[in-house]
Amino acid sequence: MNTFPMHNPTALKKLQADLSLIEDLKLIYEKSDRERFSRDFYDYSPLLREKLSSCLADLVVQPSSVEAVIEVADACYRNSIPLTIRGSGTGNYGQCVPLQGGVVMLMGELRKIRKYDPSNGCITVEPGCLLRDLNKELFAKGRQLRLLPSTWRSASIGGFFAGGSGGIGSVRWGFLRDPGHLLGLEIVTLNKKPQLLQLNAKDSEALNHAYGTNGIITSLTISTTSLEDWQAVTIDCEDWEQSVDLLYKCSCSAIELHLCTLLESKILDCLPTWSGPANGKHRLLLLVSPDGVTTLERLAKSFSAVFKNLGPENDCSGSGLRELSWNHTTLHMRSIDSNWTYLQMLLPQPAIPFFSGLKNKWGEDLLWHLEGVRQQGQQRLAALPLFKWRDRNSLFELISDCKHLGAVIFNPHAITVEDGGLGVIDGDQVQAKRNYDPAGLLNPGKLKGWI
Repeated sequence: MNTFPMHNPTALKKLQADLSLIEDLKLIYEKSDRERFSRDFYDYSPLLREKLSSCLADLVVQPSSVEAVIEVADACYRNSIPLTIRGSGTGNYGQCVPLQGGVVMLMGELRKIRKYDPSNGCITVEPGCLLRDLNKELFAKGRQLRLLPSTWRSASIGGFFAGGSGGIGSVRWGFLRDPGHLLGLEIVTLNKKPQLLQLNAKDSEALNHAYGTNGIITSLTISTTSLEDWQAVTIDCEDWEQSVDLLYKCSCSAIELHLCTLLESKILDCLPTWSGPANGKHRLLLLVSPDGVTTLERLAKSFSAVFKNLGPENDCSGSGLRELSWNHTTLHMRSIDSNWTYLQMLLPQPAIPFFSGLKNKWGEDLLWHLEGVRQQGQQRLAALPLFKWRDRNSLFELISDCKHLGAVIFNPHAITVEDGGLGVIDGDQVQAKRNYDPAGLLNPGKLKGWI
């Protein structure tokens, strides 16, 4: 791994002098601010907390124009100082943590919606735009975002595509790296003479979910979908295996779903009661189009399950079903007991035989949270199980057990792009870094193929 002179007082002094000449750029020196902007929610993982808690930016900058971004890239290259790009910092894997110090650049002031095409609903937006604000603009046009993280109120669009993978909407639309979501990027390179490039959909794929390691995103062109009046539905089941079967049948039905979540009863006992009081049963949480409500009711009845239609979802209340799904489930559990951590995986098919052996071995230290997703055109079940932390050996033993039973693990306790994904090196991502960041200054230490 390259060694950068980020703690060299002479190099830092020269860099600060160069940055001070840039218009549309705010420089942030206070240690408390540098500490704050050197963190995300990596403390969900005891392993990442151990690895990342001492990481600290030497300087934080906030540009308010693309021209300022280009000049920051130029100054960092000339002074051989690493540069880490930060959105809203809502990630859980240390995506925006500066492993080798240097500069952290906040992109929140670049939040303009540049273009909307009413003929197809595609929109071009700057990376700092919050998903909440972007969706609000789209609602007025009869459109909405296809995919959202559970942190959609505070997450930014640039951070979501650079550091996220899927979430609310994945039951219908799959994952962010699937073709058709990201249609183009504007990026700034980090080389001897930084360039502003326009990338088409194919060339943009290498920067999708790359943690900002191979280019600085200054705008994104993305697809959207028609606005739907989502209805909130819950279905309670006595039996776990029946719950899993019902979840899969719901996700495969010919209805429009935005969310398809299953929570084991002991998780439900610990969550806010927005979906109704816990009653010792396992609960499905669903967001469905109005014409799909009767289908869900019929499916629930076929399983002798308790069906409830909670009515239209209220996006503004902060207490909708989406706030109990994906990693917000983990957030709520950790607010009660910070010893809870989690895993991420794609379950084998069929999924039901997967659970019994694990439950017998791990008992109440392992609680199941499932999400219906679409993967390569097929309906699958993903899981974000809650795991009571013991030690690192127990974590790796659990991961090994799940792999042995056929699960594909997306490890949230790793810091590299590859280890948090499928575990394989993406040659296109590495080649993009060679092209756009030949000195390896962008978010160093996160792209395993480069290391």
